[in-house]
Amino acid sequence: MIGSLMYLTASRPYIMFAVCACARFQVTPKASHLNAVKRIFRYLKHQPKLRLWYPRDSPFELEAFSDNDYGGASLDRKSTTGGCQFLGRRLISWQCKKQTIVANSTTKAEYVAAANCCGQVLWIHNVTPP
Repeated sequence: MIGSLMYLTASRPYIMFAVCACARFQVTPKASHLNAVKRIFRYLKHQPKLRLWYPRDSPFELEAFSDNDYGGASLDRKSTTGGCQFLGRRLISWQCKKQTIVANSTTKAEYVAAANCCGQVLWIHNVTPP
């Protein structure tokens, strides 16, 4: 079931965090993890037309957004960083992961999130031809 959900994250990135959170417990799953996976499937069943759309007439301007959840992981109190990059109105890259450090404040967690996003933008800028 997790494999099927991971496949769906290509066109539905908004479920990525929930799917990855469930995938962490694949080795020793509990009933609560199975219930969470079933809940994701129920959500997808009721949202069949909600997915990514790539319009043809969109401009080619790179935009990036980042955010974080300060101390959101209840097991280790690490913050979660998320970000997405758009080329015009087309989503071309997104990420959501735990920060490698334990931030002491929301400001520090925001700086780490912004630095990760800037690194992704620089990588995209260097990979694309001029």
